[in-house]
Amino acid sequence: MGKTKVEFMASMMCADYRNLEKEVRALEAAGIDSFHIDIMDGRYVNNYAMSLNDLACIRSLTDKPLDVHLMVEHPNNTIELFIKKLKKGDTIYIHPEAEYHPSTTLQKVIDAGITPGIAINPGTSIEYVYEILRIAKKILVMSVNPGNAGQMYLPYVGEKIKRLLEIRRDMKFNVYWDGACSMDRVRDYAPLGVRGFVLGTTILFGKDKPYDQILADIRKEIE
Repeated sequence: MGKTKVEFMASMMCADYRNLEKEVRALEAAGIDSFHIDIMDGRYVNNYAMSLNDLACIRSLTDKPLDVHLMVEHPNNTIELFIKKLKKGDTIYIHPEAEYHPSTTLQKVIDAGITPGIAINPGTSIEYVYEILRIAKKILVMSVNPGNAGQMYLPYVGEKIKRLLEIRRDMKFNVYWDGACSMDRVRDYAPLGVRGFVLGTTILFGKDKPYDQILADIRKEIE
């Protein structure tokens, strides 16, 4: 059986907004696996990030999958707005704490043919989301508190990831890493079974190297 490919997602809130199309084209040519879209409402987190229009723009520029991370209160109220902009193969993550009935919201995602995901904050226990792990196909583990790029890694999250990796096969989900993703994190956790990593300012954006060289260097580290 062949080795499972590790996925790399570009955190587009870190991109150069002076020319978003150029960024998408360059990342796609460099071999990025998908585009990570952070949507924030200024309430669930104390920041605003990308918008519905940004999402629609990127969706129109690439055939690569989109990972839409909703950091918003009560996503059930607006989930259809995001679903309409996406296609099969894309993902929507919600935060279970942000919704009264997160399973209802995830079912809307499933019914639309979009991949259902949940995002787990550093302070959220596995026990809190345990039942929902049976519904979600992708688990995005936040290694920093959500809301802003460039934050410090919280080392205790590593134990949570290891516990999720132990139960993932029985519940049929994959584990993804979001936040402060350095070369060391990829090198340490990809071999353990983390399926993908969201790449932001720590390793991908704002560097002196072109995207294709950075991604080639990362992939070489885990070969």
